[in-house]
This record gives sequence, structure tokens and C-alpha cells, in this order.
Amino acid sequence: MVHDYAGHPFTAELSRELARNGYIVHHVFFAGDKGPKGKNLHEAHDPDLLSFHAIDIDRDYSKTNLFARRSCDIEYGNKIATLIEELRPDIVLSGNTPTETQEPILRATKKHAAKFIFWCQDFYSIAAKEILSKKIPVLGAMIGNYYTHLEKRQMRNSDHIVHITEAFRQQTDEWGIPAENVSVIPNWAAISAISVRDRENSWSAAQQLSAGRRIIYSGTLALKHNPRLLMALAKSIDPPDELIVIANGVGMEWLREQKLGKPTLRCLSLQPIEVFEDVLASSDVLVAVIEEDAGRFSVPSKVLSYLCAGRPIVLAAPADNLAAKIVAETGAGLISEPADINAFVQSVQSYLKNPEDRRASGLAGRIYAEETFQIDSVARSFDSIFSKILEKSVM
Repeated sequence: MVHDYAGHPFTAELSRELARNGYIVHHVFFAGDKGPKGKNLHEAHDPDLLSFHAIDIDRDYSKTNLFARRSCDIEYGNKIATLIEELRPDIVLSGNTPTETQEPILRATKKHAAKFIFWCQDFYSIAAKEILSKKIPVLGAMIGNYYTHLEKRQMRNSDHIVHITEAFRQQTDEWGIPAENVSVIPNWAAISAISVRDRENSWSAAQQLSAGRRIIYSGTLALKHNPRLLMALAKSIDPPDELIVIANGVGMEWLREQKLGKPTLRCLSLQPIEVFEDVLASSDVLVAVIEEDAGRFSVPSKVLSYLCAGRPIVLAAPADNLAAKIVAETGAGLISEPADINAFVQSVQSYLKNPEDRRASGLAGRIYAEETFQIDSVARSFDSIFSKILEKSVM
């Protein structure tokens, strides 16, 4: 079972490749999550060994109400636990999963003598503590400590942990988890689904985008993203140039409520995965933002998709964030510190003024993606871990 709470495109690609390699794969995701989704339905060319399970709960999922969110996370986790009992997988690989959702999944896996791999896309407990301590100082720290206790225990009880960056090892080292139980497999993007396409395409025509230069942000705009950077960017440009924000989340709600005074900001709902490559291709510059605190425990996966599109990237993130390092080291874009609004705006403006720089950075990103995002190599890395933990059980 490959469980990706968020239902991202790259995890669905992994499940397809594993099934092509002979594994019976159940790909499971939360249908109630409103974030970007991959191709999470069985397609005509898919192996018969692959099946998809869209799991939902009996109410709307709330990300803004802490107590309602906790209740929803537990309800969803219990549904996955029931599915594990029904399917009896040999291995459960679970990632992008809230701490209290992961808890019943881990319990059910152990109950049925399966192997559990904690796919650490970020540290939910650290994120909770950082964010909640600012919102509700005393209670927030207490809640964060509780989640830290849960997440640490879950990782200690896992058969293996897969980090997406070497930087995460520091935390599991501090938690006393043996190094031999931890591997690093960097995230990737489904490059086979994102080609370098024309700027003027069926999606841009359908949206009646302007003939001016276009800046696009696509993905979740949540608490760990600062929408004020995007508002400042929209204010810095003049028609017919425009900033197109394609997102959901509390940051998007904030943007929609602002009165800009000129038509340089367009807010759109998340678009279907079938048009995603045309969405990215419609841009002259792609932008992403992540807060200083969040940058230590999260790697914005949208940047990996941006690299495939052959467009320059401007990223506001801590310099030591993995995505920031990739963009800077490959020459695929420009990096600014999350709190430096002027630097972020100026970086975008520099690309708008220099088409040659845009082309060079876009090409550099695409070359990196083609060399790095090979799903057969990624699947071999996971296969090696599966073999390792299964061999342990028969020794």
C-alpha cells in the first residue's frame, strides 16, 4: 500500500512504476483534501496489479479549525486502518500524513504483521509547534509537544524511515533513531507528464490571459506561505502584465479579500491535472514562497514541477532549504529570503526585463529535471528498501 494523504502526481507515478515492476500496489489518498491531485484513477495503460482507493470522510475537512481538523484526521486514519485490515498488505508506505492520521495507520499495520515505512515529507509535529506557538502561545506549545511525542514514537516504531532530504537526518538522530533505519530519497516531479510547451496554448486561450508578461503561482497557499509577497508582486507590475495565482488555502482566501486597485492579480481555483503542463507553460516566470520557520521542515514540491516546465523560478525560501539549493545550484532561478519582500519582487522584475535570462534559467531547470527525475531509478531505490526490511523479517 502506497498511502499519500495529499494524492500528489509524483506518488501516483511511483505506484504505477512499482506495479509495472511486479508489485501488487494499492494506491490510497484522501479525496477530501483540496490540494493539487495527480492522476489517481486507473487508466487504460495501467498494469492490472495497480488499484486506486479514494478515501473520504463523512463531513467537510477543515484546515482552519484546529479541533475540527484533529477530529477529521483521526476519522480518516481510522478508515485507512480499516482498509489495511481488509487488504492485508505486506508493506505500507505512508507519507504526507498528519500525525494523528498516521497513528491508527501504524497500529493497523503492526496488528496485521505488515512492514511500515514512514515516508517523511516534512515534520508535522515541528510545523505544528512553530505555527501554533505563534497563534496560541502557551497552549500551542503544549499541543506541539504532544505531536512531537507522537511523531517520535511513530518513527521509532517504524520498520524504516524515508526522508526527502539529508537535512532531516538531524532530527531523527536527535530522536535516537538508528541511522541504518533511515534512508534518503529526494522527491521528484512526474516529468513524463510535464513537457516544455508553448506559452500560447488551449488553457491560456480558455482563460483569456493577457498578451503581457505572466507570472504564475500554482499550488497550496497555506499558513506556511506568505501571501503578502504575492500581493506586493501584483502591486509592482502594470497591465497588461499579470500575476496569476492558482491555489487554495487560507493564504488564497486572504488574497481574494484584498483590494488591489488595478487588474494585475488574477486568482483561480486549482486546475485539473490534465491541463497542468499548459498552466505552467503559460507563464514567463514561476514563483513559490515558503516561510522561514516552515522552510526548515518542508520542501515545496511545486518547485520540482516548475523545473520540468522550462520556465525560470523565483523562490522566497531559506537558503538552506533543499528546493532553494537546487534552484540556486542549477541556475534554474533566483532565491530571496522569505522576509525580504523587495528582493523577491526585484528578482521577478529582473526576469521580466531580460528574456535571455528567462530562457537560460528555464533551460537549466529542465536539464536538471531530465537528468534527475527518472522514475525507474526512484523505484529501484524504494525496491531496495522493501527487500531490506522483508529480509529482516525472515532472518
